[in-house]
Amino acid sequence: MSDSSVEFASLLCSRLCHDLLSPVGAMNNGIELLADEQDPDMRERVIELLADSARASADRLKFFRLAFGAGGGFGETLDANEVKVAVQGLVRGNARIELGWMVETPAIPKTAAKILLNLVMVAFDALVRGGRLDVGVEGGEVVVRAEGARIVLDAEIRGVLAAGQGPVTSRTSAAWLTRRLAEDAGGNLSLADHEEGVLLLGAHLPG
Repeated sequence: MSDSSVEFASLLCSRLCHDLLSPVGAMNNGIELLADEQDPDMRERVIELLADSARASADRLKFFRLAFGAGGGFGETLDANEVKVAVQGLVRGNARIELGWMVETPAIPKTAAKILLNLVMVAFDALVRGGRLDVGVEGGEVVVRAEGARIVLDAEIRGVLAAGQGPVTSRTSAAWLTRRLAEDAGGNLSLADHEEGVLLLGAHLPG
């Protein structure tokens, strides 16, 4: 493995740690509160918060395992329902976002699935005030559509996805991984946000 590969892996790990810090930190704080709290009603509330934080951590780990790791085994495809469950787990962390799953195939090629998951993460982060997230796969086409009152897409992530330009940082590492996956498969990425309140991300992969 080259030095650049090691550095990229480090940046990607930094991104994952950053995303997991909030729910794990909430669990730590909850445990500290539980140790000192004597009121039964407050203890019950703290336990509920701990359960929510544990669920959020598990959901994110399952998502990251498929999006970045070797989740799904060594086959060429991933079970579409497994991918759906991972996306549902990510979206469950924001009650203001409605998910539309428009995938009818029972299995998704592994590269397409990883690209889909990474594009979902970008679109999810961009829906800062909530909205709707639609996900579709048909043949070699992957489409993720975000619609909301306010969409904020990081300029550096936009540069990577739209044109393959920009720095490689922990913030852009997932976008660079997505582009590399598409290019290695002989495909390309697309990004469109000309319509107010709508962000359209996609990938075309040869069959």
